[in-house]
Amino acid sequence: MLVGISPLFSPELLALIYRMGHGDEIVLADAHFPGESVNPTVIRADGLGVAALLDAILPLFALDTYVEQPVYMMAPVPGDTLDPAVEGAYRSAIDRHWPATPPIARVERFAFYDRAREAFAVVMTGETAKYGNIGLKKGVTPIAARPTSA
Repeated sequence: MLVGISPLFSPELLALIYRMGHGDEIVLADAHFPGESVNPTVIRADGLGVAALLDAILPLFALDTYVEQPVYMMAPVPGDTLDPAVEGAYRSAIDRHWPATPPIARVERFAFYDRAREAFAVVMTGETAKYGNIGLKKGVTPIAARPTSA
C-alpha cells in the first residue's frame, strides 16, 4: 500500500500507467469486452467498476489537452439504447479531476475496437453496464511547482 495512491490500483496497473507516454491511450473495458482478442496487453481489474477506477486513475493521469476528444466511449448499435447514468457517473469522475475536459465522444462499435487494438493497454474491469467501455488519451503530465531553496 502506498500513501496517496488508491488501493484500487494493482501493482501491474500502476506500473502500466507510469510507462504510458503522452498520446498513448488506455481502454477501461466492461466485463463483456473482448479485451484479450483485441489487444496483447490486458490488465485484470475484476470486481471493480469503471467509475471507481476513473477516480483512482485520474488524479495521476493527465488527459490530453492537444486533441479535441481525449475521452471516448462506444456508441450504441442502432436499435440499442444507452443508460445515461453510466456516462453521467464517468463524467462526474472526470469533472472531479479534469473539469475542463471536452464532452465524451461516442465512437462506432468497430471503430472503438480498432482504437482498442492500437491502445497501449486494455484494463478488463468488473463493470456490467452495457456500453460501459471508456478510452482515455494520456496528456503531458504537469510539472508540480518546485520548492525554492533557502
